Amino acid sequence: MKKPDSRRLIRLVAAFSSRRIVVVGDLMLDRFIWGDVRRISPEATVPVVRVTRESVHLGGAGNVVANLAALGAKPIVAGWVGRDQPGRVIVRLLEELGADASGLFVTGEVQTIEKTRILAHSQQVVRLDREARSPSARLLGRLHRIVDSKLRGVHAVLVSDYGKGAVGRDLLDLLAARRRRGRFAYLIDPKQPNFDAYHGASLVKPNELEATAAAGLGIDDARSLGAVGTRLLERWQSEAVMISRGEHGLALFQRGLPAQTFPAVAREVFDVTGAGDTVMAVAALALASGGSLEEAAYLANVAAAIVVGKVGTATLERAELNAAIRGASGAVRRPGRRAR
Repeated sequence: MKKPDSRRLIRLVAAFSSRRIVVVGDLMLDRFIWGDVRRISPEATVPVVRVTRESVHLGGAGNVVANLAALGAKPIVAGWVGRDQPGRVIVRLLEELGADASGLFVTGEVQTIEKTRILAHSQQVVRLDREARSPSARLLGRLHRIVDSKLRGVHAVLVSDYGKGAVGRDLLDLLAARRRRGRFAYLIDPKQPNFDAYHGASLVKPNELEATAAAGLGIDDARSLGAVGTRLLERWQSEAVMISRGEHGLALFQRGLPAQTFPAVAREVFDVTGAGDTVMAVAALALASGGSLEEAAYLANVAAAIVVGKVGTATLERAELNAAIRGASGAVRRPGRRAR
């Protein structure tokens, strides 16, 4: 593929604001405690973090929603939160974004998932997780009915699976069936518990660890990368698989076409938290706006380079993406002797 036309890419980005995207998956709250370290604790060999500030952000599927909203889209949220303080914060943050939260419900059956990261001098020291217990069949059935009711007239459906229970085989079967009858783009951010249940998507985006686990093969060079991509296309019966590879960028596999790699364009990497959510949001918007899979991968790769240069759960805006499109090298290549 030759370098994409930057004018066409900017037209695609301009169309983001009219796209309606359903996001279904595991909602969680990301809490950040910021501080500095000047000494080691006398009680144990651990740093003493002097807290200077705290911040909260939408995490998990909520971070996908935040990315979509920041890019001007109209995200529709489908999921649940607990009847607790973190759940109330998530509801408030969604309202502040202007997201359509009519598919979100509050329940006393589960605890809201919360991840607390403690950072000193912009480096993560430790993370504390509060997990929810497994949802009941009744809770899942309610979510499935809500998702089904939200599909009319949408441009894309994005499954943000964090393996916390909101996404399962029944939901994935429902979406695959509806997608065969509808015209929306269907994207999945996968997790290992559901590897056997994914099928019929426009695009599935594992990271490299997830890709090797799902394929049962390691990635050492271009040949093994290609073997992993081919196996995942067959296993998931999707139109495309896009593997995010950190410092090596993205690799895109489509049925009947040569693999393509998109080298990373980040100048500095400060924090990869939530970068996969940004990749998914941009890819979904590109496909929903009429872009090709190659254009979706290109834009997602450029977007990832922006957010990893920020600290914390970050998003980007259309102006940043447009500026990066104009300035990006646009390197796209077929896998050669070694994928870098």
